Amino acid sequence: MSNCTICPRKCGADRSKGKTGVCGVTSEVYVARAALHFWEEPCISGSEENGNLNGSGTVFFSGCNLKCVYCQNYELAHAAYGWEVSIERLSGIFLDLQKKGANNINLVTPSQYIPQIREALLQAKEDGLTIPIVCNCGGYEDPKALRLLDGIVDVYLTDFKYMDAAASARYSGAPDYPERAKEGLEEMLRQCPEAVFSEDGLMKKGVIVRCLLLPGMVRNTKQVVRYVYETYGEQVWFSLMNQYTPFDRIKEKYPELSRKATRREYNALVDYALDLGITQAFIQEGSAAKDSFIPEFDGEGVLY
Repeated sequence: MSNCTICPRKCGADRSKGKTGVCGVTSEVYVARAALHFWEEPCISGSEENGNLNGSGTVFFSGCNLKCVYCQNYELAHAAYGWEVSIERLSGIFLDLQKKGANNINLVTPSQYIPQIREALLQAKEDGLTIPIVCNCGGYEDPKALRLLDGIVDVYLTDFKYMDAAASARYSGAPDYPERAKEGLEEMLRQCPEAVFSEDGLMKKGVIVRCLLLPGMVRNTKQVVRYVYETYGEQVWFSLMNQYTPFDRIKEKYPELSRKATRREYNALVDYALDLGITQAFIQEGSAAKDSFIPEFDGEGVLY
């Protein structure tokens, strides 16, 4: 943390002395919410059909190494919300969520805190944490950092946003995103090469690749799906997402993102995946682009 290289940005910030990296945070851990979350994929949150809708024990971390302009957790990614927690308190938060019946511990945007999270998880496991650990990340990862989680994380729930470098530069300031996402995914699958499910359909081990369809970017998302499937086949589960939500804050600078993806665009993506032969995929029916899916970052589970 004294010369931070934890993510592909390699910004070199001395986060151990209170400097903020590109991620927007120091080496102190900040959490905005820790609560049961019911809007992840059915194998993560559970489902009423399978009788296991207990929710995912989701911990929302402050800061982000990508800061995508369209992020639905924009304020969180820019570290506008969050309360400082010690390693001991973070470990306790994990155990609290297990006591509430969570299906798993779901680490949302954890990349900037991987060493600290590793320490807290090891402590929690010593104190009785037994449920699966889900790393819910943006896909812009450093394999060396991911290796710190080897044997600790059970499920990688990762975005793969772009194969188009121009788009990744414009919307996430990361023209190298496609290559870094490929490298990160390779490491995730080295750690979790096979999907394992419980009898009631919860994922206990494996990798899910989320592909969020942005408006006007069907070709980009098709390229992502094709690359992942042709490279890893049925090792990977896909989550094809149509929940992109346009926000007023970006309409002037990014007018092309001022609308939702159309039903026709999303159907074209789903049909393409089926034509490739993909059978292991979650799809979203109806309109998932709703503000109700965005939780309140009010300190629940952190402050009390």
